[in-house]
Amino acid sequence: MATRGGAAPYRSSDGLSTRQVGSTDEIQLRIDPMQGDLDDEITGLRKQVRQLRHVAQEIETEAKFQNEFMNQLQMTVIKAQAGVKNNMRRLKKSVVQSGSSHILHVVLFALLCLFLVVLWSKISRR
Repeated sequence: MATRGGAAPYRSSDGLSTRQVGSTDEIQLRIDPMQGDLDDEITGLRKQVRQLRHVAQEIETEAKFQNEFMNQLQMTVIKAQAGVKNNMRRLKKSVVQSGSSHILHVVLFALLCLFLVVLWSKISRR
C-alpha cells in the first residue's frame, strides 16, 4: 500500500473510485471500506496537526524569548561600551593633568638618588 505525505500507510487511492451518473456532469464518489478506515486516518491527521501546531507555538515562544534576550544583551553591551568610553576619556584627562607632575617627581627622585650615591661615596672614602 502506498503512503502519501506521511499519512497512515493504509491510505490508498485504490479505495476511492468515481463513476458517471447518467448524462449530467455530476460525479459520484464511492469509498471502498476494505481499503481502510478514513475516519481513523482523519483523526490521526488531526492529532498530527495539533502536535505540529503545538510545536510551532513552542518554537514561536522560544524565538520571542531569544529575541528579547538578544535585545537585552545588546543594550547591556551598548551601556558597557559607553562606560568604557567614558572611563577612557577620564583616564586620558587624568594622565594629561598629572603627567607633567609625574615626570617632575621621577626627575626629583633620580636627583635625590644621585645625591645619596654621591654622598655615600664621599663618606665611604674617608
